[in-house]
Amino acid sequence: MMGKRPMSLLSAMAAAALLISGCGGTEARDDAAQAAPTAEGFPVTVSNCGVKTTYQRPPQRAVSLNQHATEVMLALGLEKSMVGTAYLDDKILPEYQDAYDGIKVLAGEYPSFETLLSAEPDFAYGGFASTFDEKEGRSRAALSKAGVNSYLNIEECPSGPVTMAMMDQEIRNVAEIFGVRDRAEQQLKKLHATLDTVESKLAGVEPVEIFVYDSGDKTAFTAGGAGIGNEMIKQAGGVNLFADLDKAFGDVSFEQVAERAPEVVVIYDYGDQPVEDKKKFLLANPALKDVPAIKNQRFAVLPLSSMVLGVRVPSGVESLARQLHPDRFK
Repeated sequence: MMGKRPMSLLSAMAAAALLISGCGGTEARDDAAQAAPTAEGFPVTVSNCGVKTTYQRPPQRAVSLNQHATEVMLALGLEKSMVGTAYLDDKILPEYQDAYDGIKVLAGEYPSFETLLSAEPDFAYGGFASTFDEKEGRSRAALSKAGVNSYLNIEECPSGPVTMAMMDQEIRNVAEIFGVRDRAEQQLKKLHATLDTVESKLAGVEPVEIFVYDSGDKTAFTAGGAGIGNEMIKQAGGVNLFADLDKAFGDVSFEQVAERAPEVVVIYDYGDQPVEDKKKFLLANPALKDVPAIKNQRFAVLPLSSMVLGVRVPSGVESLARQLHPDRFK
């Protein structure tokens, strides 16, 4: 539960509330927003996962939570507008390391609500729904009451299949909020060049049947059909054998895996469990002994940070394609 904040912080948050216009704001906040001059190209209104927010000007004190949110912001050159970040699953991409090093890390994982507010943000960008966990006091409504606008990666609230078009939309949405639309188009041109190269290399290829192993010993936590990972597998020349699972991630039995007989197991690499330990577990699992991928010890490995909606998606597709169809990349 949130404790009392120092009066100086309360005052700062009140001032921040006068500079932004959020969904469901009070009449006083609306009046203040109307009185303040708007920035060029503003106001902009963004509807995001059921929350509609009008920005009178770009956020000046943003916080990013989760790796893919942080890297989208850094790819757009927004580090000077950031006052905090938290929760990496992987090393930051080398091209963003210098910019990242200049931003305060608020917590190794999710910061408490109090710690988050101590950075005096006017905007919070979350990569996963857990970022804005109501039970942890970090709900979007709670942030709005504190004068902090928020945005959630759209993979967490899709209205249909998660496709590459949603990667484009995610990057464009963030760019629009910060008034840097041209940077989004420059970034997307680079990202799509990678995807186009992979597509040309894989022309006419026979797709490989895949089972994704994220984690689990009693059951297998795998990639379903409702996340970007499923689309990435398609574009890398694979078929996700659990695409019929109507969610981004879900549990299946190892007996189900055996029945579907994947040719390749794709292991998601993250956290404290090494990839080699995951391989040993799968190879020793009696339920999988007759599975082609296990008999042939055919594995592919991708960092989890590549398999969520963000700027790593195209390079993740290329990496997986190279592992599934190495002959096409000689």
